[in-house]
Amino acid sequence: MAAAPLGYQLQTAVQAGQFLVTAEVMPPKGGDPSHMLEMARLLKGRVHAVNVTDGSRAVMRMSSLAASVLLQREGIEAVYQVACRDRNRIGLQADLLGAQALGLRNVLALTGDPVKAGDHPDARPVFDLESVRLLRLIHQLNDGQDSHGKPLTDGALTLFPGAAIDPQSSSWSGLQRRFEAKVKAGACFFQSQLITDFDRLHRFMDQIAAGSDRPVLAGIFLLKSAKNAQFINRNVPGAKIPDPIVQRLAEAKDPLQEGIKIAAEQVQAARQICQGVHLMAVRREDLIPQILDLGGLSTLEPAAGAARVSVPGVAALRENGAQRPNLPQNGTKTPAGDIAPIAIEAGSID
Repeated sequence: MAAAPLGYQLQTAVQAGQFLVTAEVMPPKGGDPSHMLEMARLLKGRVHAVNVTDGSRAVMRMSSLAASVLLQREGIEAVYQVACRDRNRIGLQADLLGAQALGLRNVLALTGDPVKAGDHPDARPVFDLESVRLLRLIHQLNDGQDSHGKPLTDGALTLFPGAAIDPQSSSWSGLQRRFEAKVKAGACFFQSQLITDFDRLHRFMDQIAAGSDRPVLAGIFLLKSAKNAQFINRNVPGAKIPDPIVQRLAEAKDPLQEGIKIAAEQVQAARQICQGVHLMAVRREDLIPQILDLGGLSTLEPAAGAARVSVPGVAALRENGAQRPNLPQNGTKTPAGDIAPIAIEAGSID
């Protein structure tokens, strides 16, 4: 079977019911993308797509749109992350139209981290929309209309939208509402925040995600040391690295290698529970292939028993109750637990 064209590889894998593998890179903090591209090249052929973060932790970096295009020029399929924090609906629509024209198809719709968490705390946040309304907006653009219902005279979009989810959220009812709202708004896949409680993930898959016909990719984060884990526990709301893991890292002769083993064990656990994994290894993306090898994912193959997922088209979304965007006229507060998949390194919130 011929390989899917660039931009459609993730969507094709979702439709085929394959076990999905994605990873994440950060755009450069400067004009030279060489390090980002070097890391991303090491992932080519090992993942279905590579996420490009959009101001993760509200730290200023190169545009995720530009960085995603640079990845695809290297033959690496990108997941273009779009956060609502920095752009109003006019800017968001303009960027999404540009993404389509530049060959991007995968979009992860995010609300965005609060500016106070980042390196420009005095910046003015926008939050004209949040992630659910952004998903509805993408659906409407795919339907050939802008946010005011006016036709896109130069062609509808064909974007493949996804969303973030946090199965470890402290509010189970809130988690269920947000997941169901994102499915209804048109999310075709979900990538989770950092997962350490796999019993909780199992419960989420059984009680909330079951029957949604949407793949969930468990967020696997490479912990480099006990200090790294402790930093996350202190500084990332909702994150809780269990004491036994922190102790393993503290007692290890080589904490980084122990962190690789822990991540691989988590990949193995996720393979028994959900439909994919999303790997985060901040500034050590070169170690992701090793994690995948140890986790039993040396090649991209369909997972035994993986659920086949049908991606909803515009008509199907409408039949299932997806609505045209009900876009607010004023700023929208950021819902808890709806930030970009985290990118944390010990001693820094970047």
